[in-house]
Amino acid sequence: MARLAWLGLLLVCTLGRTGVVHADADLWARWTGHDAADTRTIDHSAWTAFLQKYRVMGDDGIARLRYADVSDADRAALQRDIDRLAAIQISGYNRAVQRAYWINLYNALTVDVVLKHYPVKSIRDIDISPGWFSDGPWGAKLVEVEGVKLSLDDIEHRILRPIWKDPRTHYAVNCASLGCPNIRAVAFTASNMDELLDRGARDYVNDPRGAAIVDGDLVVSSIYEWFQADFGGTERGVLAHLRRYANAQTRAMLAGRSGYDDDRYDWTLNGAS
Repeated sequence: MARLAWLGLLLVCTLGRTGVVHADADLWARWTGHDAADTRTIDHSAWTAFLQKYRVMGDDGIARLRYADVSDADRAALQRDIDRLAAIQISGYNRAVQRAYWINLYNALTVDVVLKHYPVKSIRDIDISPGWFSDGPWGAKLVEVEGVKLSLDDIEHRILRPIWKDPRTHYAVNCASLGCPNIRAVAFTASNMDELLDRGARDYVNDPRGAAIVDGDLVVSSIYEWFQADFGGTERGVLAHLRRYANAQTRAMLAGRSGYDDDRYDWTLNGAS
């Protein structure tokens, strides 16, 4: 009984409001190596071509992917592109190129794992992560780079978030859910990075998924609750972030508020019929 009580306490302490475990940023020093003088680029045109073919925008402003329509040939092409990226010795590139590499690899891996288990109602149904309380695919080792096996959690929480320390990362990595910021229509590159990150922030902050008034309460995306540390560490910090990217309507909605009342997130798969 004592063991069961301890396990219950562990769950309460580690699970978010939706029952999903969310990791703190924990720098993996192995991936901090880079060459600031390196001028090489990495070709991400294959990922852009996939997005252009299968990404669609809904009337509700949510980007979806036509998973059911992805051909066998394009599934194979996606896998080849992931294998090509995985074979790159990324530690020898400059930081800007590395950042685009990790974001695109993360997003391609997410789409690939959904395709391999499709049809599913939610990415959380793909329970391939290790551990008793695993949820979704994020803890599973999906790719090997420079001889090191990596999971989606490794890429997001041990590489992207702690190295670049930019809250806009959350608008770049896509978790294949309706509540997630839109997957972009083109691959990230060193040259379009800031433009796409800012556009992603504006699109999400000014969408009901980011912040909305519900029965008089300010309800924000659970992203801002789960990763509050990335947005200033407080509810005031979250609101300051929202105001930075808010349009006139959203600024009026946030006026006079010093915190939010609740958070929500829709884990329904971002699939298009």
